[in-house]
Amino acid sequence: MLKAVKVRLYPTTEQQEALAKSFGCARWYWNYALNACIQHYEETGKSLKLNVYKAYLPQLKVEHPWLKEDCYSAVLQCVAINLNKAYSNFFEGRAKFPKFKSKHHEQSIQYPQNVKVVGDCLEIPKIGVVKAVLHRPIEGKVKTVTISKTPTDKYFASILLIGDGEVGFVSGNKTLGIDLGLKDFAIVHDGEEVTKHSNPKHLKRHEKNLARKHKKFTRKVKGSNSRNKYKKLVAKVHERVSNSRQDFLHKLSRKLVDESQIIVVENLHIKGMVRNRKLSKSISDVGWGMFVNFLDYKLKAKDGQLIEIGRFFPSSKTCSCCGHVVDELTLDIREWHCPKCEIHHDRDGNAALNIRKEGLRILQNNGGGNPVIADRGCVRPPTRKGKGQRSMKSEAHTVPDFLRCWVVHP
Repeated sequence: MLKAVKVRLYPTTEQQEALAKSFGCARWYWNYALNACIQHYEETGKSLKLNVYKAYLPQLKVEHPWLKEDCYSAVLQCVAINLNKAYSNFFEGRAKFPKFKSKHHEQSIQYPQNVKVVGDCLEIPKIGVVKAVLHRPIEGKVKTVTISKTPTDKYFASILLIGDGEVGFVSGNKTLGIDLGLKDFAIVHDGEEVTKHSNPKHLKRHEKNLARKHKKFTRKVKGSNSRNKYKKLVAKVHERVSNSRQDFLHKLSRKLVDESQIIVVENLHIKGMVRNRKLSKSISDVGWGMFVNFLDYKLKAKDGQLIEIGRFFPSSKTCSCCGHVVDELTLDIREWHCPKCEIHHDRDGNAALNIRKEGLRILQNNGGGNPVIADRGCVRPPTRKGKGQRSMKSEAHTVPDFLRCWVVHP
């Protein structure tokens, strides 16, 4: 059983310089290997294999001695593996084409071995013993450690552990249906009563502060110390918004998981929903996808189940009493009467109850099989590739022109 623990690091000035050199070496090799992959495809029409650009490392260390002196060798090996994984994700449609890395954004390196926990510190190769805040016990064998630096100059270590596979305690035994929304973030129905959790609107609370600081930032001269100072101030506001959002989602997901054993949600098409220009900012701010991910891994830790129903299931338009489906129900209608059984419904509460019933039906039909279940019958079949449409492979190495003349710098 794999488990990750993220801890805060407080390196000294000398250790910060050593980390900066390691970040630079890893970034330089990533850009070099990615540039080699792009050029090889333009010349031959074929992808460059992992073993080929891995084999570049010995010669590169001879030509550039600082690669060997400033960076741990296993870090560069991980860079090659991560680039290969980025290509795999791109070809399988899970991510965009790999990008060249810049020194002006978040930095990270990965250590696959030889990182030890010594008291309240981490012993990192070629960096030394770095002070850390271990807010929970590190139990299990350390598999990999990822060191990262945020735009606000904070250092973190994500420690991936191999545990003994013990399942956590099971407290609640309810089955919850959750309807996600914007006015109320989550409408939860347990079969008897409805509970609504309001949307905190994290970005809206910091919007004026963010606009004021971003306005001052854009007026500074590019490359000046003043601009760099305000750039960090803008990054701190974004970090505060992100931290408050994650804190809310973690607390709510933990509360719901502790009360239940089965949770049913909708499989929302969030990428399509954010194309609505009037609601895109609110949908991006609310964090539905992150919330479902939190529910998923926390339920797995206690041997629970997360069930996802099809995104085209008419949960809002279906009467939870008689099953009648109304023809049309616009977003401004929050309450409605069923024309068949004359029952008055609250739109969100009725949807949460229907989601719960549909999840139980799917669970019964599948015999309680997989922890994550999606009703594929409600998903529209993919359309056939028509004339003028390009396949994924034809767009595999479509790189913007400004990236073709990329100059690789450490």
